[in-house]
Amino acid sequence: MCGFAGVFQYSRQGPEISPELLTRMGEAIAHRGPDDAGIHISDCRRVGLSFRRLSIIDLSSAGHQPMSTPDGRVTLVFNGEIYNHAAIRSELEAAGYSYRSRTDTETILYAYQHWGERFVERLEGMFAIAIWDANEERMLLYRDRIGIKPLYYADHNGALIFGSEIKAMLEYPTLDAAVSREALYHYFTYIHTPAPWTLYDGVFKLRAGYYLAVEKNGDLRLERYWDPLGHREDDFPYDDEAAVTERIRSLFRESVEKRMMSDVPFGVFLSGGIDSSANVAFMSELMDRPVDTFTVAISGQEDTNEFQWARRISEMYKTNHHEVIIDDNGFLDLLPTIVHHQDEPLADPVCFPLYHVSKLARDNGTIVIQVGEGSDEQFAGYESYQRFARMMRMERALRFVPKPLTRLGYAAMTPLLKARRVDYRQNVIRNVMEKQPAFWGNAIGFYEKEKRKALNLEAFDGLDLFSSYALASERMQQAAHRGYGDDLQRIVYWEMKNRLAELLLMRVDKITMAVSLEARVPFLDHKMVEFSMNIPTSLKLKNGVPKYILKQALRGILPDEIIDRKKIGFAGSGKNMLTPEIFAHAKSLLSTPRHGYYNAGYIRGLLDEYERTRINYTPQLWALYNFELWHRWWIEGDRSLA
Repeated sequence: MCGFAGVFQYSRQGPEISPELLTRMGEAIAHRGPDDAGIHISDCRRVGLSFRRLSIIDLSSAGHQPMSTPDGRVTLVFNGEIYNHAAIRSELEAAGYSYRSRTDTETILYAYQHWGERFVERLEGMFAIAIWDANEERMLLYRDRIGIKPLYYADHNGALIFGSEIKAMLEYPTLDAAVSREALYHYFTYIHTPAPWTLYDGVFKLRAGYYLAVEKNGDLRLERYWDPLGHREDDFPYDDEAAVTERIRSLFRESVEKRMMSDVPFGVFLSGGIDSSANVAFMSELMDRPVDTFTVAISGQEDTNEFQWARRISEMYKTNHHEVIIDDNGFLDLLPTIVHHQDEPLADPVCFPLYHVSKLARDNGTIVIQVGEGSDEQFAGYESYQRFARMMRMERALRFVPKPLTRLGYAAMTPLLKARRVDYRQNVIRNVMEKQPAFWGNAIGFYEKEKRKALNLEAFDGLDLFSSYALASERMQQAAHRGYGDDLQRIVYWEMKNRLAELLLMRVDKITMAVSLEARVPFLDHKMVEFSMNIPTSLKLKNGVPKYILKQALRGILPDEIIDRKKIGFAGSGKNMLTPEIFAHAKSLLSTPRHGYYNAGYIRGLLDEYERTRINYTPQLWALYNFELWHRWWIEGDRSLA
C-alpha cells in the first residue's frame, strides 16, 4: 500500500512541474508511504509523478517508484496489491519480458505494454494506477473493481491533477479548496459524497471499475471495464444450497490465501462476529504460526463490547491476541487527526475506534491487516435490508391509494413514533405514506423533504436540478433492466456501488493509512462478488435469517454461538458515540457557522429537540457536525476546530 500524486499539463501551460512541487505533493501523503519516496518528470516536462512507498512485496530498492520500462516509453505509479501477479508474470516472461524485481508494480508495467489499456481486466486485487505513455502522450488512471483504493482527479486550467488523496492535489499552486454545492447537497443525504463527486469543487473521484484516459489534446475518455452484474455461470445450480455453500467456502479460502501474499507481518481485526472470525479461521488453517488479532472496545459501553467473543475465537484458534480499551472522553483530542486524514467528511463515528485499533496493530509491528468489510452488503447481513424490502412492497401496494389518506395514516402514527423516540420526521414509513421512495441507502442523513428545510436554499444554485434519490434510482433500475428485479438484489447492487465503495471502504483506507497500515478485504475478491450477486434472495434471507447462506457455509468451521449471535456494530454506533462532550462541541460549532449553507433556525431546533427528547437524530447531527469540522479545517484553514 502506498500513495501517489501527479500532474499532466496537456495544454503546455500552467505552473512549472518542478521537483519541489512533486516533493510537496508526496510529503502531503507521507503517512501512506513512510519507507521510500520518488519523483519523475517526463522528458517533455509536461508530466510529473510523485510517490510514497509502504514496502510490502520485495522490500529492496528494486521496488522504487515511479517505475519505467527500460526504454522509458511507459512510466507508472501504483497503490495496492495485485494478488495474481505471479501468474501474469509467468505469462509475460514466456512472451520475452525480463524482470528486474519481484514486485507486482513491474508486472503492471509490462502488462500494459503487452496488452494495452484494457490490461486491467486481467488484474486481481485492489489498486489505483496512473500510467504515462510517452509514445501516445496519454495519461491513464485506473481504480479497482470494487473501489477499495481511492483515486481522485481534477481537470483544471489545462492540466490533469490526480492523487491517492485530495490533500496532495491541493499542493498544486492554482487548485484552491472550494465547496461543490451539488456534492454537498448529496452529502447531507448519504453522509458521504457519492462518486463521481467530491466536496471540493472541480475535484472528482474515479468510480470503481472504471479507468480514465486523457489524450494529448486534453480530451477525457471514461471507460467502464467491470460491473458486479452479468457474470452468471449458465451451468451452476444457484438454487442448490449445498452447491452454493461449498462454492462460498472454496472462494473465500482462495481469497484469504491470496491476501496472505506479503514480505511483512500481517494480522486480522477481530470483533468475534462472523466475518472477522471467518478471516481468522481460514488464515489459521493456512498458516504455520499463530495469527495476530486485534480488538477494540469503548470503556463504559458494555452493550457494544465484543471482547468476550473475540477472546472465544482467539482461544479457539490460539491467536496472538491484542486488545485496546478506549475512553470516549478522548474523542475530541483525536478530531484533528481524523478530519485531516479523511480529506472529505465521512459522517461515520466508527472512524474513532478504527483509528485506535489500527494504531494498536501498527504499534505491535503489523503492517498488513485483514478486515471484514463487504460481507453484509453481498449477503444481506443487515436486518434493515429486510425492512426496506417490505417497505418497497408496501410502496407498490399503496400506489393507488390517494395521498391524503396515506398522509392521514402517518399522522395517526406520529405520536407512537415520538413515544418510542424514533425520528418521526425522517423514516421509511413516512416516505412510503407520503408517496416518497422507500429505499435510498442503509445509512441516510436527510431525506429530500427535510434536507430542503435544513439547508439555506439560496446558497444552492440550480437546486431544482438536484435529486439525491435519482442516484439510487438509476443504479437500481440498471439492475432491474439486467434481470435483477428482486427488491433485495437491487438494494444490494446500489449499496455495493455507493455506500460500500465510497463510505465503508474509504473509511478503512483513510484511517488505516493514517498509521501506515495496509488493509486487505477478503470478502471483496471480485470472483466472490460476481458469484454472490447471483445467489437468490431465498438463500441470502431464508426464514428471515440475515446472511443465511454464508452462515451455513461457515457451520462446522466456526462455533454456532458465533454464527447465530446478534449482530453488533463495530465498536458502537453513532448514538452511543454522540457523547455529552461531543454533542456540546457540535452544538457550539453548528450554532455559529461561518458559511451560509444552513437554515440556522432549523438547525437550532434540531439541536434543541435532540437535547430535550433524545429522539434519534444522530445521523443528521453527525452529518452536520462532520461537514462543519471539514469546512473549518480544509476550506477556512482553521486548525483549532474550536
